[in-house]
Order: sequence, then C-alpha cells, then structure tokens
Amino acid sequence: MPASTPRHPRASRPAAQFATTQWSIVLRAGKRGGRDAEEALERLCERYWLPLYAYARRRMGNIDEAQDLTQAFFARLLEKDVLAAASPNRGRFRAFLLAALKNFLANEWDRKQARKRGGGRARLPLDLATGESRIGLVRSDDLTPERAYERQWALTLLGLVVSRLEDEFSKAGKTRHFELLKGAITGEGGAPAYSTIAAALEISEEAARQAASRLRKRYRELLRAEVAETVAAPEDIDDEIRGLFEVLATQ
Repeated sequence: MPASTPRHPRASRPAAQFATTQWSIVLRAGKRGGRDAEEALERLCERYWLPLYAYARRRMGNIDEAQDLTQAFFARLLEKDVLAAASPNRGRFRAFLLAALKNFLANEWDRKQARKRGGGRARLPLDLATGESRIGLVRSDDLTPERAYERQWALTLLGLVVSRLEDEFSKAGKTRHFELLKGAITGEGGAPAYSTIAAALEISEEAARQAASRLRKRYRELLRAEVAETVAAPEDIDDEIRGLFEVLATQ
C-alpha cells in the first residue's frame, strides 16, 4: 500500500490548487443548456452508473425497478439543477453521488413514477442488462445497499485503472506482454510463473521480473491519478485508496 502523504490544513490551501478532473466534469454538467453539459453528464454516466445501480439493486430488490430508477436518476441529473450546487468542498465524489441518489429515491420516485416520467426522455447509454450480470458476480446476501455501492465503486475504479494500463501496452505494441504480466497486479489465480513468461516473450527470467515490477509501479501511479480525480484534496488520496481495498477485503 502506498505510504501516507503528509497532511496539511485545508484552510491554508486555495481550492483552485486542486481542481480535480471529475469535479470539473460535475461542474460542467451542472451548467444546463449546452452540449458541453450533456457530454459531461454522459461521461459521468459511463464511468459511475454501475455502483449506483448496485445500490439501487440492493435497496429495491426488483431488477426492473432498480433499472428504471437508475436510468431515471441520471435523466433527472440531465434535466434538473441537481449538479448546479455541487462543489469539490463537499468531499469525496463517490459520497456526493450516493447522497444525490439517496435523496432522489427518498423524495421523488417510485417505480410507477420512474416509468411514467422517464418514458418520454432519450434514454442514456447504460448497459443495465450487463450491469446485472456484473454485480451478480460480486453481490453477497449480507451486503447492505451502501456496502454494495462501495464495493462496486472500488471494482469499477480498479477496472478503469487496469483498462488504462492495458491501453498503454496496446498502443506500445505490447498486448502480449500485458496478457502475460497482468496477473502481477490483478492477483488472478493461475498466473504464469516468471519462467513461463520469460519463455513466451523470449527474454530472461530476471527481465520478466523487472517487467512485472514496472507494471506494478505504473499500476500504482494510474491508481493514484484515478483516485485523485474523485477526492477533494491531495492529502485524501492515500486514505481513499486504503478505504477502497478495505471494502474489497471485507465483502
């Protein structure tokens, strides 16, 4: 686990010094009336709808209802001023999104309303059928909706990191290297031994070990960069990373 970074009083640091990418997207999405705002919201949907669906699925129990409500939630974000008051000072991005969904479910919607009000909207590109199968692989009967959300958030974020890393290898023409070495970061069972990797890539076993070490280092760098986009201040990064892995360790 990365070493903890020094902590500094928030009051002494102007907020503009840490204008994270995800919060910038939120602020753009909160400015209604333009294609820029729509594109910003669509990006948020693509990246973070699955954890919200996991929460709705655990809370509602019914697949159709959870799918309708997840779709309706994002449609409401697109049409209303829900994001207009968003601010990085409100802390972690995942907490902001979950609070917004809870408020939406508690005050506005039931299944009938979601179907009725959402029927005339352009539906957002949420692959809900695939989402059901994905959360089904990790859902445990004793998970609360909040824990289901936290776990799926962690899995989604780590998945994004692995995808970015795979894309880097692909662009460098080293797809085969990634396929053989990814076990060093994913912890997948049956990962090939360094001797096997070395033989497949026609390199020495020591070179295979060094390649795996570089892969792990780059993974940590990308993970920190991804997490940095979801917290309000740089000193929160290490705490957030620890929290993500704790969630996965206590399923």
